[in-house]
Amino acid sequence: MLIQRLCIVGVGLMGGSLARALRQAGACAEIVGVGRRVERLEKAVSLGVIDGYDTDIARAVADADMVVLAVPVGALEHCFSAMKGHLAADAVVTDVGSVKRHVLRAAESALGAVPDYLVPGHPIAGAEKSGIEAADASLYQHRRVILTPTEQTDSKALERARAMWQAAGAEVVEMEAGYHDAVLAATSHLPHVLAYALVDVLGNMREHPDIFRNAAGGFRDFSRIASSDPDVWRDICLTNSDEIARVLARYREELACLEADIRAGNGDQLRRVFQRAKALRDQYAKGELNGD
Repeated sequence: MLIQRLCIVGVGLMGGSLARALRQAGACAEIVGVGRRVERLEKAVSLGVIDGYDTDIARAVADADMVVLAVPVGALEHCFSAMKGHLAADAVVTDVGSVKRHVLRAAESALGAVPDYLVPGHPIAGAEKSGIEAADASLYQHRRVILTPTEQTDSKALERARAMWQAAGAEVVEMEAGYHDAVLAATSHLPHVLAYALVDVLGNMREHPDIFRNAAGGFRDFSRIASSDPDVWRDICLTNSDEIARVLARYREELACLEADIRAGNGDQLRRVFQRAKALRDQYAKGELNGD
Protein backbone atom coordinates (compact mmCIF):
# COMPACT_ATOMS: atom_id res chain seq x y z
CA MET A 1 0.00 0.00 0.00
CA LEU A 2 1.45 3.37 -1.05
CA ILE A 3 -0.05 5.32 1.88
CA GLN A 4 -1.25 3.84 5.16
CA ARG A 5 -2.97 6.91 6.60
CA LEU A 6 -3.62 9.95 4.43
CA CYS A 7 -4.57 13.17 6.20
CA ILE A 8 -6.15 15.85 4.01
CA VAL A 9 -6.47 19.28 5.56
CA GLY A 10 -9.25 21.00 3.63
CA VAL A 11 -11.66 18.50 2.11
CA GLY A 12 -13.04 20.52 -0.79
CA LEU A 13 -12.67 20.20 -4.54
CA MET A 14 -8.89 19.70 -4.60
CA GLY A 15 -8.47 17.63 -1.45
CA GLY A 16 -11.64 15.66 -2.03
CA SER A 17 -10.72 14.87 -5.63
CA LEU A 18 -7.31 13.60 -4.52
CA ALA A 19 -8.96 11.41 -1.88
CA ARG A 20 -11.36 9.97 -4.44
CA ALA A 21 -8.57 9.33 -6.95
CA LEU A 22 -6.31 7.57 -4.44
CA ARG A 23 -9.17 5.50 -3.07
CA GLN A 24 -10.13 4.46 -6.60
CA ALA A 25 -6.51 3.51 -7.29
CA GLY A 26 -6.29 1.50 -4.08
CA ALA A 27 -3.32 3.62 -3.06
CA CYS A 28 -4.16 4.28 0.60
CA ALA A 29 -5.59 2.28 3.49
CA GLU A 30 -7.26 5.11 5.41
CA ILE A 31 -8.20 8.72 4.66
CA VAL A 32 -8.85 11.25 7.38
CA GLY A 33 -10.11 14.78 6.72
CA VAL A 34 -9.57 17.98 8.67
CA GLY A 35 -11.76 21.07 8.56
CA ARG A 36 -13.56 23.64 10.64
CA ARG A 37 -17.15 22.80 9.71
CA VAL A 38 -18.31 19.45 11.09
CA GLU A 39 -21.32 19.30 8.79
CA ARG A 40 -19.06 19.51 5.73
CA LEU A 41 -16.78 16.80 7.09
CA GLU A 42 -19.76 14.57 7.84
CA LYS A 43 -20.92 15.15 4.28
CA ALA A 44 -17.52 14.00 3.02
CA VAL A 45 -17.84 10.82 5.08
CA SER A 46 -21.37 10.16 3.81
CA LEU A 47 -20.14 10.57 0.22
CA GLY A 48 -17.37 8.04 0.84
CA VAL A 49 -14.61 10.60 0.22
CA ILE A 50 -12.99 10.18 3.65
CA ASP A 51 -13.18 7.51 6.35
CA GLY A 52 -13.18 9.84 9.31
CA TYR A 53 -12.43 13.39 10.37
CA ASP A 54 -11.17 15.70 13.07
CA THR A 55 -11.40 19.44 13.55
CA ASP A 56 -8.02 19.50 15.30
CA ILE A 57 -5.01 19.39 12.97
CA ALA A 58 -2.60 18.20 15.66
CA ARG A 59 -4.70 15.13 16.45
CA ALA A 60 -5.43 14.34 12.81
CA VAL A 61 -1.82 14.34 11.61
CA ALA A 62 -0.41 12.38 14.54
CA ASP A 63 -0.52 8.95 12.88
CA ALA A 64 -0.49 10.00 9.23
CA ASP A 65 2.35 9.05 6.91
CA MET A 66 1.14 11.52 4.23
CA VAL A 67 -0.36 14.96 4.94
CA VAL A 68 -1.84 17.07 2.14
CA LEU A 69 -2.64 20.72 2.81
CA ALA A 70 -5.52 21.58 0.48
CA VAL A 71 -6.38 24.97 1.95
CA PRO A 72 -6.10 28.55 0.61
CA VAL A 73 -2.48 29.66 0.67
CA GLY A 74 -3.29 32.27 3.30
CA ALA A 75 -4.10 29.48 5.78
CA LEU A 76 -0.85 27.54 5.35
CA GLU A 77 1.14 29.18 8.15
CA HIS A 78 -1.60 28.32 10.62
CA CYS A 79 -1.56 24.71 9.42
CA PHE A 80 2.20 24.42 9.81
CA SER A 81 2.02 25.91 13.30
CA ALA A 82 -0.80 23.59 14.34
CA MET A 83 1.03 20.43 13.26
CA LYS A 84 4.39 21.42 14.76
CA GLY A 85 5.63 18.65 17.06
CA HIS A 86 2.74 16.33 16.22
CA LEU A 87 3.86 14.70 12.96
CA ALA A 88 4.92 11.08 12.77
CA ALA A 89 8.63 10.50 12.23
CA ASP A 90 8.11 9.23 8.68
CA ALA A 91 5.44 11.73 7.63
CA VAL A 92 5.60 13.60 4.33
CA VAL A 93 3.82 16.94 4.01
CA THR A 94 2.78 18.41 0.69
CA ASP A 95 0.22 20.94 -0.52
CA VAL A 96 -1.80 22.07 -3.55
CA GLY A 97 -1.17 25.82 -3.33
CA SER A 98 -0.66 28.02 -6.37
CA VAL A 99 2.15 30.18 -4.90
CA LYS A 100 5.15 28.08 -3.96
CA ARG A 101 7.46 30.73 -2.51
CA HIS A 102 4.70 31.57 -0.04
CA VAL A 103 4.52 27.93 1.03
CA LEU A 104 8.22 28.04 1.85
CA ARG A 105 7.87 31.38 3.67
CA ALA A 106 4.92 30.09 5.68
CA ALA A 107 6.79 26.93 6.70
CA GLU A 108 9.88 28.89 7.71
CA SER A 109 7.82 31.37 9.72
CA ALA A 110 5.87 28.68 11.57
CA LEU A 111 8.60 26.07 11.99
CA GLY A 112 11.80 28.13 12.08
CA ALA A 113 13.12 26.49 8.89
CA VAL A 114 11.78 24.71 5.85
CA PRO A 115 11.70 21.04 6.94
CA ASP A 116 13.14 18.28 4.79
CA TYR A 117 9.82 16.37 4.87
CA LEU A 118 7.99 19.22 3.05
CA VAL A 119 7.44 18.76 -0.68
CA PRO A 120 5.62 21.81 -2.07
CA GLY A 121 3.29 20.87 -4.91
CA HIS A 122 0.80 22.41 -7.30
CA PRO A 123 -1.62 20.39 -9.44
CA ILE A 124 -2.45 22.29 -12.64
CA ALA A 125 -6.05 21.22 -12.42
CA GLY A 126 -9.26 22.53 -10.99
CA ALA A 127 -12.74 23.74 -11.78
CA GLU A 128 -14.84 26.81 -11.13
CA LYS A 129 -17.00 24.70 -8.80
CA SER A 130 -15.93 24.25 -5.20
CA GLY A 131 -16.88 22.13 -2.21
CA ILE A 132 -16.86 18.43 -1.50
CA GLU A 133 -19.81 17.79 -3.81
CA ALA A 134 -17.61 18.80 -6.75
CA ALA A 135 -14.85 16.29 -5.87
CA ASP A 136 -13.99 14.18 -8.91
CA ALA A 137 -11.69 11.15 -9.01
CA SER A 138 -10.68 12.03 -12.59
CA LEU A 139 -9.69 15.65 -11.84
CA TYR A 140 -5.96 14.90 -11.97
CA GLN A 141 -6.00 12.34 -14.78
CA HIS A 142 -3.45 13.33 -17.43
CA ARG A 143 -2.96 16.71 -15.73
CA ARG A 144 0.38 18.13 -14.68
CA VAL A 145 1.49 18.42 -11.06
CA ILE A 146 4.47 20.66 -10.38
CA LEU A 147 6.65 19.83 -7.38
CA THR A 148 9.05 22.52 -6.17
CA PRO A 149 11.50 20.82 -3.81
CA THR A 150 14.32 22.76 -2.18
CA GLU A 151 17.92 21.71 -1.64
CA GLN A 152 16.89 20.52 1.82
CA THR A 153 14.02 18.30 0.62
CA ASP A 154 14.53 14.65 1.55
CA SER A 155 14.80 12.54 -1.60
CA LYS A 156 12.55 9.82 -0.16
CA ALA A 157 9.89 12.38 0.73
CA LEU A 158 10.07 13.74 -2.82
CA GLU A 159 9.64 10.28 -4.33
CA ARG A 160 6.69 9.49 -2.07
CA ALA A 161 4.95 12.73 -3.05
CA ARG A 162 5.65 12.01 -6.71
CA ALA A 163 4.26 8.47 -6.38
CA MET A 164 1.09 9.77 -4.72
CA TRP A 165 0.30 12.17 -7.57
CA GLN A 166 1.14 9.56 -10.17
CA ALA A 167 -1.29 7.17 -8.47
CA ALA A 168 -3.92 9.89 -8.88
CA GLY A 169 -3.23 9.86 -12.63
CA ALA A 170 -1.06 12.97 -12.91
CA GLU A 171 2.12 13.75 -14.82
CA VAL A 172 4.67 15.01 -12.30
CA VAL A 173 7.38 17.55 -13.10
CA GLU A 174 9.77 19.59 -10.95
CA MET A 175 10.43 23.32 -11.01
CA GLU A 176 12.16 25.94 -8.88
CA ALA A 177 9.62 27.72 -6.66
CA GLY A 178 10.29 31.28 -7.85
CA TYR A 179 10.16 30.27 -11.49
CA HIS A 180 6.91 28.43 -10.86
CA ASP A 181 5.35 31.56 -9.38
CA ALA A 182 6.40 33.68 -12.37
CA VAL A 183 5.03 31.16 -14.87
CA LEU A 184 1.74 30.64 -13.05
CA ALA A 185 1.26 34.39 -12.62
CA ALA A 186 1.10 34.60 -16.41
CA THR A 187 -0.83 31.43 -17.24
CA SER A 188 -3.24 31.12 -14.31
CA HIS A 189 -3.29 34.10 -11.97
CA LEU A 190 -3.57 36.78 -14.67
CA PRO A 191 -6.48 35.06 -16.49
CA HIS A 192 -8.43 34.79 -13.24
CA VAL A 193 -7.84 38.45 -12.40
CA LEU A 194 -8.95 39.45 -15.90
CA ALA A 195 -12.08 37.30 -15.73
CA TYR A 196 -13.10 38.76 -12.39
CA ALA A 197 -12.37 42.28 -13.64
CA LEU A 198 -14.35 41.85 -16.86
CA VAL A 199 -17.46 40.55 -15.12
CA ASP A 200 -17.21 43.29 -12.48
CA VAL A 201 -16.82 46.02 -15.12
CA LEU A 202 -19.79 44.79 -17.11
CA GLY A 203 -21.88 44.37 -13.98
CA ASN A 204 -21.29 48.01 -13.08
CA MET A 205 -22.36 49.33 -16.48
CA ARG A 206 -25.78 50.92 -16.83
CA GLU A 207 -26.63 48.51 -19.64
CA HIS A 208 -25.63 45.40 -17.67
CA PRO A 209 -29.03 43.63 -17.81
CA ASP A 210 -28.93 43.64 -21.62
CA ILE A 211 -25.20 42.89 -21.65
CA PHE A 212 -25.63 39.64 -19.74
CA ARG A 213 -28.93 38.81 -21.43
CA ASN A 214 -27.29 38.95 -24.84
CA ALA A 215 -23.91 37.47 -23.92
CA ALA A 216 -22.82 34.69 -26.25
CA GLY A 217 -20.40 31.77 -26.02
CA GLY A 218 -17.28 33.91 -26.09
CA PHE A 219 -18.28 35.73 -22.91
CA ARG A 220 -19.29 32.47 -21.25
CA ASP A 221 -15.95 30.84 -22.08
CA PHE A 222 -13.84 33.84 -21.07
CA SER A 223 -15.73 34.54 -17.85
CA ARG A 224 -16.11 30.94 -16.63
CA ILE A 225 -13.27 31.13 -14.13
CA ALA A 226 -14.84 34.19 -12.48
CA SER A 227 -17.05 31.60 -10.74
CA SER A 228 -13.99 30.33 -8.84
CA ASP A 229 -13.69 30.66 -5.06
CA PRO A 230 -13.05 34.38 -4.29
CA ASP A 231 -11.21 33.63 -1.03
CA VAL A 232 -8.75 31.32 -2.78
CA TRP A 233 -7.98 33.90 -5.45
CA ARG A 234 -7.73 36.79 -3.00
CA ASP A 235 -5.02 34.85 -1.16
CA ILE A 236 -3.21 34.01 -4.40
CA CYS A 237 -3.17 37.66 -5.47
CA LEU A 238 -1.84 38.79 -2.09
CA THR A 239 0.87 36.13 -1.83
CA ASN A 240 2.12 36.39 -5.44
CA SER A 241 1.58 40.12 -5.76
CA ASP A 242 4.94 41.05 -7.33
CA GLU A 243 4.70 38.53 -10.16
CA ILE A 244 1.03 39.25 -10.83
CA ALA A 245 1.65 43.00 -10.83
CA ARG A 246 4.53 42.53 -13.28
CA VAL A 247 2.47 40.56 -15.79
CA LEU A 248 -0.52 42.90 -15.31
CA ALA A 249 1.73 45.81 -16.28
CA ARG A 250 2.75 43.99 -19.47
CA TYR A 251 -0.90 43.33 -20.23
CA ARG A 252 -1.84 46.98 -19.67
CA GLU A 253 0.87 48.02 -22.13
CA GLU A 254 -0.57 45.66 -24.75
CA LEU A 255 -4.10 46.93 -24.11
CA ALA A 256 -2.92 50.52 -24.47
CA CYS A 257 -1.38 49.73 -27.85
CA LEU A 258 -4.54 47.95 -29.00
CA GLU A 259 -6.69 50.85 -27.85
CA ALA A 260 -4.51 53.30 -29.76
CA ASP A 261 -4.70 51.16 -32.91
CA ILE A 262 -8.48 50.82 -32.61
CA ARG A 263 -8.93 54.58 -32.17
CA ALA A 264 -6.58 55.27 -35.09
CA GLY A 265 -8.26 52.72 -37.33
CA ASN A 266 -4.97 50.87 -37.75
CA GLY A 267 -6.40 47.65 -39.15
CA ASP A 268 -3.11 46.31 -40.42
CA GLN A 269 -1.53 46.38 -36.97
CA LEU A 270 -4.61 44.89 -35.34
CA ARG A 271 -4.55 42.08 -37.86
CA ARG A 272 -0.85 41.40 -37.18
CA VAL A 273 -1.46 41.15 -33.44
CA PHE A 274 -4.54 38.96 -33.87
CA GLN A 275 -2.78 36.68 -36.37
CA ARG A 276 0.23 36.28 -34.09
CA ALA A 277 -2.02 35.49 -31.12
CA LYS A 278 -4.13 33.05 -33.15
CA ALA A 279 -1.05 31.17 -34.33
CA LEU A 280 0.23 30.80 -30.77
CA ARG A 281 -3.19 29.73 -29.44
CA ASP A 282 -3.53 27.16 -32.25
CA GLN A 283 -0.08 25.76 -31.46
CA TYR A 284 -1.00 25.53 -27.78
CA ALA A 285 -4.30 23.77 -28.57
CA LYS A 286 -2.39 21.20 -30.65
CA GLY A 287 0.06 20.55 -27.82
CA GLU A 288 2.96 22.01 -29.77
CA LEU A 289 3.96 24.48 -27.03
CA ASN A 290 3.67 22.27 -23.96
CA GLY A 291 5.74 19.25 -24.85
CA ASP A 292 2.72 16.95 -25.36
